[in-house]
Amino acid sequence: MPFYIIGNFVIYSVSADANQPDDDSHSSSQLQEPMNAVKNLANLRQNNVNITKTEYSVFPELDQNSNLVPELTAEITSVATLENLNTFADSKVFSHELKSRRGKGAGGRGQGGRPGRSLDSAPYKRPRRTGLVPPVPCSLSPCFFRSTPILIAAPENFNPALREVSPPTLPPQPISPPTATTPVQPALVLENIQTGFRSELNNSEQQNQIIEPVFQFRLLNGQKIRFKTGFNTFNQPGFESITNIPFQLGWEGKTGKYTIQANAGIDVFNRLPTAFNFNAQIDRPIFVNFTPNNQLKSGLFLSAVVEQSPYKFNAKTLDNQITTFRSGLNVYWQIDPNTSFFSQYRVGLYNDDNFEQQSFSRIEHKWGQFWSAANLFTWKYANDRQEISGYFSPQDFLVYNGEIGWGGNIFDFINCRVSTTLGQQLLNGKTTGGNSSQTRCTAKISPNIDFDFGYSFSNVRNLDTGNSPYNNQVFTGQLQIKF
Repeated sequence: MPFYIIGNFVIYSVSADANQPDDDSHSSSQLQEPMNAVKNLANLRQNNVNITKTEYSVFPELDQNSNLVPELTAEITSVATLENLNTFADSKVFSHELKSRRGKGAGGRGQGGRPGRSLDSAPYKRPRRTGLVPPVPCSLSPCFFRSTPILIAAPENFNPALREVSPPTLPPQPISPPTATTPVQPALVLENIQTGFRSELNNSEQQNQIIEPVFQFRLLNGQKIRFKTGFNTFNQPGFESITNIPFQLGWEGKTGKYTIQANAGIDVFNRLPTAFNFNAQIDRPIFVNFTPNNQLKSGLFLSAVVEQSPYKFNAKTLDNQITTFRSGLNVYWQIDPNTSFFSQYRVGLYNDDNFEQQSFSRIEHKWGQFWSAANLFTWKYANDRQEISGYFSPQDFLVYNGEIGWGGNIFDFINCRVSTTLGQQLLNGKTTGGNSSQTRCTAKISPNIDFDFGYSFSNVRNLDTGNSPYNNQVFTGQLQIKF
């Protein structure tokens, strides 16, 4: 019996010791170490590839007021400038935008407060709505007068070296009701207000004045809503002045590698019937490559455009209630960090049974703050309707020129660009000189307020004035407020 009691006691003691925690075993650390390693994956992103969205664009924004034609002809010397086509970014700006967003983790927030996402999730879950785009040179006068992004490419979708590492998948956390210390993000946020001004006067005493503010909102899912209105006037000798107030609502979103933009609205006139307008654009990057210091090395971008609107060429054209339906393609090719090529093609159908074709191509090279470019513009109509309908409709029009320009800081808060072109224009078999000059400056009023102002002069025709010389002057301005 004593041996039985002693044996049970020994067995109990050994069992108790086996169940005690061992300080040297570090069992908890062995369990936690892999978990920490998984969490650290989110911090293994390459420092110089933190890609977030930006507002720069490669292609011009859809603008039914310009209809591409007047600006491309009146400022053909700059007609070729991609900046005239609403792209103000250059390689320095592009690099600055990229560097300014470094240091944000994969689970952090980029511009606009949207959580970062990885490449792996983009094609199959909710793809990133926007991404970085290539730097765009500035040399055409049209780019000085408008602004708004269209093609927003996502280069991280094409270059494996730019991929972000996905954070580990965690179980869903219970959603706690909002408290006084937890602000609720509104469903619609005002991002910026951009008010553009344009006054165009030629030696035929035609004057068009455009004032159009654009309000841009961002949704929770990253999509954008734009609302445009304005107050426009058209004056022409022999015709009563026409006042136009546009109302247009637009949407922009991204699905996969495609960026889609659609806008629709009405144009209200003081003495003409209300007219309907709409436009749509689809952009897709074909390939994008970057240098080790995050500047665009090369890339190819395509865009398809369709638009319908009243032709706001002058008072006579509006008085005749001329409308246009245009469609076409844009191509932008960044050949190397300093060389780019842009081309566009349009076909147009008019409600007066006219048909047009126009094309524009430009190749540009930059040397530091200087650039040079060659531009080629062609325009052809089936019928000449200038006398009947009021708009310039040449049956054979060709413009080619060379361009040189400079851009840089005058003061710390003022950046300016100046350029000039020299070339020839061929109109219905007659050749004359086609020259222009322009300047544009941007003043940084505050961190959130920019003001652009510019002037251009051109003798490139957008009216057939016979043997008399033609000239066109354009004053532009733009006030942008970011929130």
